[in-house]
Amino acid sequence: MNIANFPWLTTIILFPIAASLLLPIIPDKDGKTVRWYSLIVGLIDFALIVYAFCTGYDFSNPDLQLVESYPWVPQLGLNWSVGADGLSMPLILLTGFITTLAVLAAWPVTFKPKLFFFLILAMYGGQIAVFAVQDMLLFFLVWELELVPIYFLLSIWGGKKRQYAATKFILYTAGGSLFILLSSLTMGFYGDTVTFDMRSLALKDFGLNLQLLLYAGFLIAYAVKLPIIPLHTWLPDAHGEATAPVHMLLAGILLKMGGYALIRMNAQMLPDAHAYVAPALVILGVVNIIYAALTSFAQRNLKRKIAYSSISHMGFVLIGIASFTDLGLSGAVLQMVSHGLIGASLFFLVGATYDRTHTLMLDEMGGVGKKMRKIFAMFTTCSMASLALPGMSGFVAELMVFVGFATSDAYNPTFKVIVIFLMAVGVILTPIYLLSMLREIFYGQENEELVSHQALIDAEPREVFIIACLLIPIIGIGFYPKLLTQMYDATTVQLTARLRDSVPTLTADKAVETVSLSAPIIGN
Repeated sequence: MNIANFPWLTTIILFPIAASLLLPIIPDKDGKTVRWYSLIVGLIDFALIVYAFCTGYDFSNPDLQLVESYPWVPQLGLNWSVGADGLSMPLILLTGFITTLAVLAAWPVTFKPKLFFFLILAMYGGQIAVFAVQDMLLFFLVWELELVPIYFLLSIWGGKKRQYAATKFILYTAGGSLFILLSSLTMGFYGDTVTFDMRSLALKDFGLNLQLLLYAGFLIAYAVKLPIIPLHTWLPDAHGEATAPVHMLLAGILLKMGGYALIRMNAQMLPDAHAYVAPALVILGVVNIIYAALTSFAQRNLKRKIAYSSISHMGFVLIGIASFTDLGLSGAVLQMVSHGLIGASLFFLVGATYDRTHTLMLDEMGGVGKKMRKIFAMFTTCSMASLALPGMSGFVAELMVFVGFATSDAYNPTFKVIVIFLMAVGVILTPIYLLSMLREIFYGQENEELVSHQALIDAEPREVFIIACLLIPIIGIGFYPKLLTQMYDATTVQLTARLRDSVPTLTADKAVETVSLSAPIIGN
């Protein structure tokens, strides 16, 4: 067999799903065999991802690579079509990395371990499929596939309000998914030919009014997943009840699906509508940054505080997508990967802290750093990464979005000054709530009642290893961003050029004979 023609992406997607089906028949009494089996499956699939990336991915090619297409349901025009470009490959690598670490983070799970790891592995393949599929109907199916495991992971292994959180999650996300289906069917059946292939759909000549309608449908669905305020309330509830490995999947991967789809469908396939809606995305991004940062500052529950921090950081992704600059869009992609790593590390440490203190309320903590020095050091380092300390990936990502938007010639100067000022306020708020959080958990006098009732043992080697694995790329990207940006530069440059071309077309609709990109998109 010619290894260049091997169906890498199909194998990477289906292998963990097929492996998960064997879990029920594995003889295991105490869960040890199931844990090791799941970890080996995760490592093998991640190794396949890395090998396919190293041997079959060309940094200079902006188009789809590792392309595979097979007829699946010809009567419906449904094809198994997968591929990877600069938008999807970094997120595929992130998915394999985070999910494998989440399996290791789930080592203490003893309640129904077979079902737990079955859901994790099934979700592994579904998440990669979201970033790889190139057929709109297939995209809808795999988008729905990953909802089911999360629902059960929340409702069975969650906290006291797990049923409420799981139900809210499924209602929000499944409700948003209906808009994906309706918009996809509309695009597929529009025109003389029926097709759901994303590349073919991007070439269809949709009228501006229809583009705006389709854009709105997709935006609602992806606003739930990203999440964008006011469709965000499911996330703090879900994080408030989830276990550490589920936290890692939610923060590290699921939120990135919304950002990826917003670029892939809204910006890439509906560029004219994007030029009209982009100012609204910038405003929503600013609202995310400021509102979520202020709300995080007010939270007394540790999990909800970090959850709102995640919502705030996703605001930079929105502004980068709407910047109409290579640097801004590149910063948005970098922010998704960076936050995936940082968010997973913070939530894992929140879980580790809860396992020892058995409380999430900051008022009940204090001074625990004296007995948990390793956790204190790791928590501080990861918090520094989250507040965009120079030398960490978060700093590079946010700086790229800042400079990308500041140098954009698609907006008038007044609008840019206001947005940049508000973004700066959000950046200032972030260290305030993160440093105050560290102070309340680790500094000061020990809570005598907490210390007398709980054994505050320090981090074990498994926990140190997981955080070390996450910090290596966080610091590596922070010092040398090209490690990541070279994967997608060619794709983002090509996409930005197409988006910029849509601006004069729109202004021409207003009877302006000659338009330059220096004219503002938004109204005066």
